[in-house]
Amino acid sequence: MQTLKRTPFHDFHRAAGARLVEFAGFEMPLRYTGDQREHQCVRERAGLFDISHMGEFRVAGPGATEFLNRMVTNDVAALEVGQALYSPMCRPDGGIVDDLLVYRLADRYMVVVNASTTQKDFAWLADHRPAGVSLEDESDATALLAVQGPRAPDVLRGHVPAAVLDLGYYRFAESTVFGVPALISRTGYTGEDGFELYFDPAHAATVWQGILEAGRPAGLEPVGLGARDTLRLEVGYMLYGNDIDDTTSPLEAGLGWAVKLGKREFIGRDVFVKQHEQGLARKLVGLGLEGRRVPRHDMAIESDARPVGKVTSGTFSPTLQAPIGLGYVEPTLAARGTALRIRAGEATLDAKVVARPFYTRGSRKS
Repeated sequence: MQTLKRTPFHDFHRAAGARLVEFAGFEMPLRYTGDQREHQCVRERAGLFDISHMGEFRVAGPGATEFLNRMVTNDVAALEVGQALYSPMCRPDGGIVDDLLVYRLADRYMVVVNASTTQKDFAWLADHRPAGVSLEDESDATALLAVQGPRAPDVLRGHVPAAVLDLGYYRFAESTVFGVPALISRTGYTGEDGFELYFDPAHAATVWQGILEAGRPAGLEPVGLGARDTLRLEVGYMLYGNDIDDTTSPLEAGLGWAVKLGKREFIGRDVFVKQHEQGLARKLVGLGLEGRRVPRHDMAIESDARPVGKVTSGTFSPTLQAPIGLGYVEPTLAARGTALRIRAGEATLDAKVVARPFYTRGSRKS
């Protein structure tokens, strides 16, 4: 039987009555009170997420910029100190090893990867690491919390230096929170304003309890993986292993904005140039449905009774009060408004291609 890893906040989850489940080898909180309540808490006020299961690598050395720029599709060389970027990391055949964040610090980089791919990603980077570049896995030495929602700045105000609250999107600072040294970034996976806090696990109690206490006037509550999934899907963010994986191209997934073909060399570039010139075999689209039946991962998508693709993610949107999903279809069927059907056992569900994101910050269904 597999022994599950625990984050530094495990005891707090258990004390709060969270339902704990296995996720990426960790015992993680699925929910505390209910997915819909936690979801709306983030959309309307603020939520606290334990995301310490994510992986963090330290990359340093005189060739670190060139190394990372070759490994990922986005342009690491364009980063300023104090800036982060999102990027796929791909194989020579164009398949996605993982999607990740790269933070540029004064003397090093921090690479943040998905929990389910931490070991795979580290091995991939190690296999390509040139002499003179150091690569260290700091995952077990890093606690990571996210404060997300329109009132996230109110939660941290007075407990971080004022300059932190002025950070722009995808900017970060090495600072303090409740007196604890931390790297604080204006990033997140919910589509709302918010911050992610990286710090030493020895200070887990100080920061977790500090945020809960400071967030009480703002209506902050802890939030589990269930709501994290519906929040990310409403804004069209992809989940590695569902919507993207080793078999999908970032161009197929609509991530062309993070593939910089102007870079001289990076892994997968030749494939992406060819796809750009010759076209794609499939495209990831947003799916909107009527009623309450939800599209599920791997359900077949049909057009004129012919299979044309598969659903990758689906949920009932708490904000929109309607089923939504993502799925790959043939390019000729990817136009907004295209009518499709989704095979759900013996039944089929009416669907149409809709714009992504399904929800944008500040919008509500009346």
